[in-house]
Amino acid sequence: MTIEFTVKDDVFTRDILTVAQLNQAVGRLLDRNVPPLWVRGEISNFTAAASGHWYFTLKDGQAAVRGVMFRGRASAVGFTPRAGDKVEVRARVTLYEPRGDYQLQIEGMRRAGLGDLFEAFLRLKQKLEAEGLFDEARKRPPVLLPRAIGVVTSLHAAALRDVLSALARRAPQVPVIIYPAPVQGADSAPRLAAAIAAANRRAEVETLLLVRGGGSIEDLWSFNDEALARQVADSAIPIICGVGHETDFTIADFVADVRAPTPTAAAELACLPRQELYQRVQVLARELHRVQQRQLDRAAQRLDRAAAQLESPQQRLAHQADRLAALRHRLQSAWPGPRGRRQARLDLLMARLRHRGPDVPRVRDAVARQARQLLQAHRRLLEQRRGRLQSLAAQLRAFDPGQVLARGYTLARDSEGKLVRDGAALAPGQRLQLEFARGAALVDVVDPANAKDPQGGTGGPGGKGGKGSRDKRRAPLEPGGQGDLLG
Repeated sequence: MTIEFTVKDDVFTRDILTVAQLNQAVGRLLDRNVPPLWVRGEISNFTAAASGHWYFTLKDGQAAVRGVMFRGRASAVGFTPRAGDKVEVRARVTLYEPRGDYQLQIEGMRRAGLGDLFEAFLRLKQKLEAEGLFDEARKRPPVLLPRAIGVVTSLHAAALRDVLSALARRAPQVPVIIYPAPVQGADSAPRLAAAIAAANRRAEVETLLLVRGGGSIEDLWSFNDEALARQVADSAIPIICGVGHETDFTIADFVADVRAPTPTAAAELACLPRQELYQRVQVLARELHRVQQRQLDRAAQRLDRAAAQLESPQQRLAHQADRLAALRHRLQSAWPGPRGRRQARLDLLMARLRHRGPDVPRVRDAVARQARQLLQAHRRLLEQRRGRLQSLAAQLRAFDPGQVLARGYTLARDSEGKLVRDGAALAPGQRLQLEFARGAALVDVVDPANAKDPQGGTGGPGGKGGKGSRDKRRAPLEPGGQGDLLG
């Protein structure tokens, strides 16, 4: 289609034009000479403003042009275009005078098929989804309190500044390690994959952020690379992907463990804010304090019950003192009333006692006489008892074994400590213990049957034999004799 321009505006005949005059003239020229026309292209950089207007770029493989579709026209389209959609639009060519940019003011839109890049995106998405790389079961939640956070992005990206600002604000105590890689260009996808592999080899972070700012589908195409997607899926470190704006989706978003709408949101998902951790610690500390206080209260109650059951001597004395004071008060309260009657009764009894009292001098003489008689009887009884005691003491000394031993006798005991009363029961060589008045000796029996005193006696005191000695030699002591007394 060929369009010829016939310039009839006098403004172009002036020697010098201002920029505003030039843009106004060109705008009127386009309005008058370019009729509404249909244009086919691919949607890029699509934005739906809050006012309802649509702003986007319409492009093909060789050129691009800005387009605007106001709310009234956009509401009649029937669908919301997305980046990569091929559309056919009916538009008028206008000039945006403040910038001097020409644009398409679109009056109608219809689908013309999906763009080539978007078709490639869908094919790869379907392939990886069939392999299970998008399954939620294989995805891992990020560490709530990471010891370090890694960021894979360009050093010159605005997204890096947003991420670092968000992390410094939320968790300044967490160190951040940057793994630089280009996020746009022909070799950006392999270098992004290499940065993720390096982070896994170094194993110095517990959460990895893959971030980039917004852009067209061509700008974000590195994040739709299959090799990068597989590297993200194989990462041992949980990856949070925050690429583009909330309406932008890439293959890396679907493969990553967590998808964030923006780079800043990715930083917010990577760690808990320090203030929230501080609040949690405060809540736990208060709960711990309440639990400890409840335990202390219960222990105090048990102590009070035990103390109530255990009455100390001081408390018992205090209770008895209180009872004594109460009884004293009752006594004092009860005494004044009948006191007069009791006093009169006492006076009467005293008078009767004085009238009927005994003869005290006579009774005193009788008591003195009886006391002398009692003393004399007591002395006689004491003399009798003393004589009886001396007699018994003499008998006791007569039967004392020590006295017997002092007269020259001995006691013979066998190995078991028993007294030997019968010499015939002894055996040759049997050891005996002889006890004397002073000391003892061990002896061995030589001939129990024929052992006799050379003088014909039995070894009595002084070695003298007599009739009494011969009787003792002929028969052992009978029970009830000296043997029993010593045994």
